[in-house]
Order: sequence, then structure tokens, then C-alpha cells
Amino acid sequence: MIRTILTYPNPELKKKSLPVTIISASVRELARDLAETMYDAPGIGLAAPQIGVHQRVIVIDVSGKNEPPDLIVAINPVIIHSDGDSFEEEGCLSVPSYAANVKRHAGVIVKALDLEGNERTWNAEDLLAIAFQHEIDHLDGILFVDHLSPLKRELFQRKARKAAEEKR
Repeated sequence: MIRTILTYPNPELKKKSLPVTIISASVRELARDLAETMYDAPGIGLAAPQIGVHQRVIVIDVSGKNEPPDLIVAINPVIIHSDGDSFEEEGCLSVPSYAANVKRHAGVIVKALDLEGNERTWNAEDLLAIAFQHEIDHLDGILFVDHLSPLKRELFQRKARKAAEEKR
């Protein structure tokens, strides 16, 4: 089922998510909903808090348009190693119509559970590494705009307030 994606400045986006303790039918349904919602948006990643569910579940698919889908479902993901620097433009389904360069690690190793409860490890580089960092940040109530310099963050917030006022 396609869910509504929460957008900035919804306070639900700033809440930390709780670990999944049992991979139940509802967690599997959540993962399906996240994937459907992400593909519909379209995006390359989505975290449960972005649809108002505060569980540590993310989905990512960085396959190209002419490639078969390669969906990653990660439950309770943790970055266990990172190296290098990357400074790439990021956007976010929860921060529509805004993109900015964000400093991230160029490579990460992520451990998580899959939908069967098996521990998985991803050695991610480039776009996949950025996507993992971005989505795991969501689980901790962090948006990519939180990584911007104070000046750029203030400019973004002014733009967002103006847009919200215009919608009224």
C-alpha cells in the first residue's frame, strides 16, 4: 500500500525510531509499503519514520532506470565502519524541491537484519553508501538539511517557511 510521505517541518521526522525486536507480519507489511511508496514517489530510499512509523526499517534501491530493481530491506541497520569523504548533492522525499551538497563517508559497511531475520552485511560505496547514511539518519531523527552549514540551513528554513505561508 502506498503511504503518505511526511514532509518537513513535520515534527514526527525528528523522532528517534525504536529497534525492531520481532520480525512479524506487520514488519514485513511495513517493508512492502515502504518499497511501494519509494518506487511510486519515485526515490532511491525511504525510512519508516518518513511515513510516520518509528521503527528501524529502511528500504533502498539504487539500480538505474534501465536495470532490474535491486531492493534492499534493512532492519535495525548499523554502520560498523566508514572511510573516505564524499561531497555530493542530496535530495529527500521528505524535503521536496530542495537539494544541497552534503558531506558523507565515501564508503560504509552496514550490518542489519533481512526480512527473514538473517544478519546481512553490505560493503557500500558511492551512491549506495550515501543512501545508507541518509536513511539511517532518518531513523535517528536527522534530516540531510541538518548536515548543512548554519547559514545554508537558515536559508533553507526561510525558504521552507515562505513556501508554507504561500500554501495557506
